[in-house]
Amino acid sequence: MFSKQEAQQLKKDFWTAFGKSFPRKWILYNTKIRDFSFKFSADSRKAEVSIDIEMKDVLFRNAYFEKFQSLENFLKDEIGEDVQMDEYFVTETGKIIARIWVRKDHVSVFDKNTWQEIFEFFVARMDAFERFFLEYEDFIRDI
Repeated sequence: MFSKQEAQQLKKDFWTAFGKSFPRKWILYNTKIRDFSFKFSADSRKAEVSIDIEMKDVLFRNAYFEKFQSLENFLKDEIGEDVQMDEYFVTETGKIIARIWVRKDHVSVFDKNTWQEIFEFFVARMDAFERFFLEYEDFIRDI
C-alpha cells in the first residue's frame, strides 16, 4: 500500500506520462455545450473514458441523453459494443448526471506495468468518442 503522498505522486506521474506519451489537444471541456464534457479517469482497479452530461436542469440533461440514445447503434459502431449508457448515473460525490462510457478493468494507476495499456485504451476510445461527437455534433447540439 502507498502513503497518501506516494499515491498522489503516482497519480501525478501517471497523468504527466500520459500527456508526454500522447501529446494531443483533446476536446474534453471545449464542447461548446455547458456542463457537457469528455473525461478520462483511472483508479486502482479500472480506467474509463466518458461523456458526462452534468446539467442541473433535468429536462436539458435528459434531452441531451436522449439524443445519444437515438444514435446508440451508430455510437456502438464507432465506440464498440461495450459502451454503457446511464441516464441517472450517480457519481462518487452523489451527484446525478447522465453518462456514456467505456471501461477497462484490471488496470491500475498505481501499477506502472499497466500504464501503457491504459494510455492506449484512452487514446483509442477518446478518439472514437470525439469522432462520433464531431460527426453528429449539429444533431446533438440542436436542443
